[in-house]
This record gives sequence, structure tokens and C-alpha cells, in this order.
Amino acid sequence: MSEPAVWECVVVGAGVMGSACALQLAQNGATTLLLEQFYLPHSRGSSWGQTRVTRRSYKEEHYAMMATESNKLWKQLENESGTKLTVNVRQVAWGHPDNPTLQAIHNNLNKVGAQSQALTNQELRQQLPMLRFTGNYVGVTEEGAGLIKADQAVRALQDLFVQKGGYLRDGEVVTEITPGPTVTVITSKRTVQTRRLVLTCGPWAGRVLACLGLHLPLKPLRINVCYFKEKVPSSHSLLSDFPVFKDEGMEVYGLPCFEYPDMMKICRHTGHPADPDKRDANMQADLNFDLQYLGDFVRKHFPGLHDKPSIVETCMYTDTPDGEYILDRHPAHKNIIIGAGFSGHGFKLAPMVGKLLCELTLDKPPSLDMTPFRLLRFTSTKPASKL
Repeated sequence: MSEPAVWECVVVGAGVMGSACALQLAQNGATTLLLEQFYLPHSRGSSWGQTRVTRRSYKEEHYAMMATESNKLWKQLENESGTKLTVNVRQVAWGHPDNPTLQAIHNNLNKVGAQSQALTNQELRQQLPMLRFTGNYVGVTEEGAGLIKADQAVRALQDLFVQKGGYLRDGEVVTEITPGPTVTVITSKRTVQTRRLVLTCGPWAGRVLACLGLHLPLKPLRINVCYFKEKVPSSHSLLSDFPVFKDEGMEVYGLPCFEYPDMMKICRHTGHPADPDKRDANMQADLNFDLQYLGDFVRKHFPGLHDKPSIVETCMYTDTPDGEYILDRHPAHKNIIIGAGFSGHGFKLAPMVGKLLCELTLDKPPSLDMTPFRLLRFTSTKPASKL
């Protein structure tokens, strides 16, 4: 098919957020081009990997609501793509009784109609007998949480986008953006024009937005993703009903054995500052810190795991200071839409993020209150720099 002289929409960044937005735009009849700087699939951004968690266990009510709606959209994607993407697994959050996050999670789960139980110390030990809780820990459960097959989910979004008439072009780096009523986008292969531009650039967002005079406190972080081998096979697996978990005090989360045989995925829910183009440089000290931190955590709570990971992979977060997303229009260029700063908890909510970005792009009423995601909370506008 021939490409239009002027696109209705161009989306830059074909991770899970850009792909979800592009699909929504195509489903709404907008002629859309989705650009990706790397050849697909790739492992350089925030969306790659075999699994992510789906959960509604949030201390913020608006994210619990978004997760509820996203779960419906994930199921819709499964039905339309004919691909099984999600696996039901319960979620357990734990911490000390004075941790206000646990009560907030329990309250929000009740508000969105999720089946949840507040666990006493004794009940927590009974439900997770293979773990060790030294001291007074309590917990909150969520039924109907789960895993999502991340790589397959991104591919399903992209495939359905193309089926709906969208255009996906990978291996094209955006080198220049000129705002205006019609936005000009120059890539390493071509020049395109579009009436509306959506920027979902992951850890490169800060750099791209600076070229548009917008300087945001976005912090790219390198995350060390560790896999710890079981001492007894299948003791921490889906077969043994082992849950997704998060320690709300230590900020550590984990998934039951699924990706690699007899290995649990356990990570810190934070990382180390890194240039996304040089994320593997000078990483040994940061890796040593994480190995010590997670090794101590495993020794404390997981006597059934070896305390040194068998596999270590890396991923990227892009954090905002308050942990809230950025979903808004450029303050000086209303036809440029920004989705950024997903702060390590974006993947599960990608279908709803895509819907909200689509609504912003097409000037439709938003499905949810957008106040938490506005740029005004930390906008700084300076002269544009060069990409």
C-alpha cells in the first residue's frame, strides 16, 4: 500500500506503550505510522522480556482503577489475536503492620471489586509455609492477579495494529522533529509529515523532549533482573500455587518459576542511573550492590532458593520524581502528545495508557481523570537542543 503524503498520526517508539496507542488509533480509524529506532524484536528498552506482573494491588486508587480496565483490554487482545497472553496467579504483598501501603492496597482492592484478604502474621506464614518471616510481618492478598507474556504481548499489539491498517517501520531513528500545524519528522531513512505526533520513547524520552524545548525530570535507570534457582524443583512454581509477591518495605518483587525451569525472578523495584545508549557500561559496581541486596533478601525469606542468581538480565525504567506517569500534550505544541515516565510499573497498564493517549491525540473526552499525569507539576521550558 502507498503511504499518505501527510499522516493523521505518527507514533515514535514501538514499545508496549507506543504499540498500544498505535493500535487504539488504528481502531479509531486514524491512518497511523508507528516508528521504532531498533529492528524488532530488540532488548534495549523497557518492554522486552518474557514476563511482567498484572495486579491491581496499588496504594493509589487511580492505578487500581486503570489496572482493572487494562485487564479487560488484555483479555480483548487475547481474543482478537488468538494468543494466550496472561496466566492467572494470586498476588501477596507483605510488610510490617505499621506500613500504610498495605492498608491502602487492601482498601483499593475492595473499591475495584477485587477479592482480597488482609493476612495476620500467622495467616501469612500458613499461606506461604516455604518462606521465612522473622519478626511481625502481615500481608494482603489479591486473587485474579497474574503474569503476562511480555514479548508475546508486544508482538500481538503490533500484529493487530498492522491488521487494522497501521504501518509499522522499524530500524528508523528519529533525528529531527519540527513542530507546527503539520509536524515534520526526519528519520534515518525518510522525512514524514503528520497532523499529530505521539512520543512514547521510553528511556530516550528526556533526550527527545529536550529537542522540543521541554526539560522534564526523567531518570533512566538500569534494572538488574535476577533469577534464583530452587533447591527443590517446582516448590516455588505455578504448580505449587506460589504467588507473585512484593515486599512493600524492602521494595523487592518476584514471580513464581515460569520463564526458566526452576528459577524464580526476583528484582529490586528500582535501579541505577544509566544512559540508555550505554547501559551496559560501568555496571559492575551496581550489579555487585544488587547481588548483595537480593542475596540478603533471599537468605532472609527464601530458604528454598540458592542465594546467588543463576541468570542476570537487564532492563530499563524511566522514573519521575513522584512515580506518576506523564500523559499530556506538549504545552507549546498541542498536536504533540507525550507518554513517558512509567516508573517501573507501566507494562500491566499499557492497554489503558494506549487508550488514554489515543483520546488525547484525537481530542476525545478522557476515560479517566488525567490530573495525576499532567505536565504542570514539573514543567520547565527552555530553548530546544539537537537530537
